[in-house]
Amino acid sequence: MTAPGLLRLEEELRHLKSVERPSIIRAIAEARSHGDLSENAEYHAARERQSFIEGRVIELEEIVSAAEVIDPSSLSGDQVKFGAHVKLVDEETDKEATYQIVGVHEADIKQARLSISSPLAKALIGKKIGDTVSVPAPGGDRTYEILQVQYI
Repeated sequence: MTAPGLLRLEEELRHLKSVERPSIIRAIAEARSHGDLSENAEYHAARERQSFIEGRVIELEEIVSAAEVIDPSSLSGDQVKFGAHVKLVDEETDKEATYQIVGVHEADIKQARLSISSPLAKALIGKKIGDTVSVPAPGGDRTYEILQVQYI
């Protein structure tokens, strides 16, 4: 995992513990004050939300405690490894894109952070500038050429 990825998860954990937990406790107390709990939709919704929050807290605590932080800026070379920023060109459409290969829990395709376990990242690992990779996609295999590899 990268340091910024770990920081985002720790921030989410802090938010859940310091904001969401107290909020849901207040919502449950408010719903209880309305009487009969068996037919109280507010109460059941709040308990369901509490269950989700507690599950996510446990999940995040496990991820954060087991995280191994890798600093991509300490890496170098022209071979694609974890943490690399890889500039690709789709050989069919000539569309260029740059992705950073990150851990599973910090992946966000909208932010161009590609999970190390994704098919594209798996195809890229170990390749060099100028290499071509083929990746299975729903509409058929896609072929990409690696234009640039950076460790920032």
